Amino acid sequence: MDPLLKELRHNPMLWLLALVPVALVAAKLVPDAHTLLFVLSVLAIVPLAALLSHATESVAEKTGDTAGGLLNATLGNLTELVIAAAALRAGEYALVKGSIAGAIVANTLFMLGASFLLGGLKHHVQEYNRATARLHAALLFLATIALVSPSAIAKADMTPGAALTQKLSVTLAVLLVVAYGLGLLFSLKTHREIFASTKHAQTGEPSPWPIGLALVTLTVVTVFVALISEIFVDSVQKAAETFGMSQAFIGFIVVALVGGAAEMAVAFSAARKNRLDLSVAIALGSASQIALFVGPVLVLLSYLIGPTPMDLQFWSGAVVMVFIATLVAAFITSGGHSAWFFGVLLLFVYAVFAITLYLLPPQVQ
Repeated sequence: MDPLLKELRHNPMLWLLALVPVALVAAKLVPDAHTLLFVLSVLAIVPLAALLSHATESVAEKTGDTAGGLLNATLGNLTELVIAAAALRAGEYALVKGSIAGAIVANTLFMLGASFLLGGLKHHVQEYNRATARLHAALLFLATIALVSPSAIAKADMTPGAALTQKLSVTLAVLLVVAYGLGLLFSLKTHREIFASTKHAQTGEPSPWPIGLALVTLTVVTVFVALISEIFVDSVQKAAETFGMSQAFIGFIVVALVGGAAEMAVAFSAARKNRLDLSVAIALGSASQIALFVGPVLVLLSYLIGPTPMDLQFWSGAVVMVFIATLVAAFITSGGHSAWFFGVLLLFVYAVFAITLYLLPPQVQ
């Protein structure tokens, strides 16, 4: 416990942890104060993300950046899965689909771009294992193809279109989950040597936490992030009306960014420490995990907890943005090295998407 207490004393950002119980209590006492709950939940997620960052880096020291990135992506996406499941129960399928597509785009463009920018401002040129980026880009292309198929079927003028789309969605969901599992087997077992991290000299780094403390911290913090995220999702739609945000913008941009705050904190910190392999593994690994695991699992889960089954038919703009994000990320990461301007390019593409969605919201059902 000493390393954790030391971190709490010397990191002023972690003092915001006091807002975690405040947000939980406020959600019980004043559930209709949506703007207040929105602000409290966002501020409470920040210190939780910082704690998750330190704990994940400590685990990565023991397991390697590839496994560490997978662990962080899994824990971060577990939070998003909990959020989406709550929306699923309420039948908010537009919000669920928007958050899925938005998380894929946010991870491939915003998280990766900001990591390149923050790391590049401190280090002239950074290197990473491009095999990791290639694998996740290939998996994302597969997921994009799977998203296009139901949309294309729905556009066709066929009498059994809705039933066929639903059957196709279930089949594709199973195939994507299998593909993701085989990808893990490939990268972590049969060909793990290909995905070894690029070695960097690290001086002056703080000692990692003991593995037991790090794992306990990861578990506890993930639970609290899930609880706070529930409050955030319940309040964000009402609070966003004040700012004129559409449901598509909320799911695609706001929920995706806040839901991925913990992963982003780890990725940004790793990039500043010249551990870009960890940043790339988190950003692209999280995106591919959402596309090939979280999304398909939600489709299957909708048969159990949803009012009606959910399909993989996304609005066309979301499919186009996912495809462009995948294409741009694959192109930018093909060289195995980065500089700050590469990050700027990715962030500008994300900004184009965000501005377009805000000013020209799509009509989603």
